[in-house]
Amino acid sequence: MKSRVLLFQILFSCFFMVCGQEGHPLEGRWNLTISQEGTDLPSWLEVMHSGNNTLIGRFTYAFGSARPVAEVKKFGDIFQFDIPPQWEPGASNMEFQFKMVGEGLEGTMVYTNGKTYTWVGEKAPELPYYDDYKLGKKIDLFNGKNLDGWEIKDGNQWKVVDGILTSDKSGVNLVSKEKFKDFKMHVEFRYPEGSNSGLYLRGRYEVQIADNIGLPPASIYFGGVYGLLAPNENAAMKAGEWQSFDITLIGRRVTIVANGKTVIEGQNILGMTGGALDNHEAEPGPILIQGDHGPVEFRAIELTPISQK
Repeated sequence: MKSRVLLFQILFSCFFMVCGQEGHPLEGRWNLTISQEGTDLPSWLEVMHSGNNTLIGRFTYAFGSARPVAEVKKFGDIFQFDIPPQWEPGASNMEFQFKMVGEGLEGTMVYTNGKTYTWVGEKAPELPYYDDYKLGKKIDLFNGKNLDGWEIKDGNQWKVVDGILTSDKSGVNLVSKEKFKDFKMHVEFRYPEGSNSGLYLRGRYEVQIADNIGLPPASIYFGGVYGLLAPNENAAMKAGEWQSFDITLIGRRVTIVANGKTVIEGQNILGMTGGALDNHEAEPGPILIQGDHGPVEFRAIELTPISQK
């Protein structure tokens, strides 16, 4: 009798393990484009299963960090979820309703101001990693003299002072004219006390630059990929000191060496961070330096393209 009970328990457990592993077509990562007030905003949604029947996820809006979705509910062919505001104005939840159409998603978002906007989604592309690569010619994105090679927008506060690229107040972001896919990058920077900036790889994935010395490591602090990947230690130095990042990005896999310490090693960036320029992840993208937060200076911005042998 005991052997029969044990056999039943094993079969029962195996049945639910198999069922729990069966994927729903909605599961995976989706790049969303939200049409809001005449602007297309890149956003991101990840859906996964929890247990046997529940769908959960993560969502990144046009700004802010990835936040958890407690449950993606299904009513016929309609899916719904809501999330509390993060940096959005107001106190109302953001409400999403959508359905699968062909290989994509179509839906609406009720924003925190009560207005409804439409959006579409497509599966996030696979970005393969490869070990057998070769290095191209090193590029000095900052020439130490002027802003050649960078897009200059109205309200630009960036300037070169004694060979240092300087943003002494909050203003516009700086975006490289040239675009890149896979690369190694070396940057040297410093910031005043309490300041906050960031470096967007391909214009989509922010590596955090901020005065977080002494705080526990976190994805939203120094050396993290904002809201997605936490460093294994906080390697930030004192404000006012020159610091460095050495970053390798191949496909989605990133390694970050901060001030000589490897703080993220070979981790996959699964989606875009808030503030991404676009969601065309399979395409090359520029380097974006965040200038709309706090003051920051750079004395070296060097990039070496990587390609597969």
